[in-house]
Amino acid sequence: MKIATYNINSIKARCSNLCRWLKDENPDIVFLQEIKCETENFLYFECESLGYHVAVLGQKGYNGVAILAKFDFIISAKNLPNFQEDTSARYIEIFVQHPISPFYAASIYAPNGCAPSKDLEQIKLANKLTWFDKLHQHASDLINSGFPIIFAGDFNVMMNTLDVFDEERFLGSPLYRIDVRNKLKALSFLGFHDAFRLLHPISEGYTFWDYSANSFVTNLGLRIDYVFVTAFFAERLKECFVDKSLRSMNKPSDHTALIANFEF
Repeated sequence: MKIATYNINSIKARCSNLCRWLKDENPDIVFLQEIKCETENFLYFECESLGYHVAVLGQKGYNGVAILAKFDFIISAKNLPNFQEDTSARYIEIFVQHPISPFYAASIYAPNGCAPSKDLEQIKLANKLTWFDKLHQHASDLINSGFPIIFAGDFNVMMNTLDVFDEERFLGSPLYRIDVRNKLKALSFLGFHDAFRLLHPISEGYTFWDYSANSFVTNLGLRIDYVFVTAFFAERLKECFVDKSLRSMNKPSDHTALIANFEF
């Protein structure tokens, strides 16, 4: 089974890139973030014509998450079930009817937390930390279900020095603060594994390059997109890699795809 996560930074702006890539790579499940459109305005026809069932939680002009899957599924959550006051379209979850083992899968777009002023950044940081607490609580509930789980998406956190081109530049940033990193690391205590790090313990694995200053060409990148899996998938993981082809296309997103292959 081949899966991919991709912060597309506007599904409408990147539709042709996505469709071309889907035809070339043919993943079984794709987790999308920052679709930046309302649920009803998602490009259903284009995705369904390529053989995908579609789950979408959209929002006008901001955020938004989606899942494309070649398996039958039911939508099990829109937004975190224990954080319904958050309406920012950051989490969508499906229960996949896989013939070997059904499992839960979620597309995640965690809050960024950065802001132009210190006062506003403190507010956004507090929201980010609360959001991760709610994610942890829900992840614990899913673990107790006994089914395998995939969490994939843009978590807006660099875990350690390997994940950032210039550690000094991001010290104190909501993307790299120790309290934020600890929130993400807490998933490992529940039994989640960082798929890329399982196979590449000392590789950079950048998934994001800012649009400015030739960041992509000079590889001034960040690793903020992840695939987290529980033991069932960790034991079957054969390959996990960054596919830079999407970032090299015309008018690309500032992210690219992270792909994982599992052998059942």
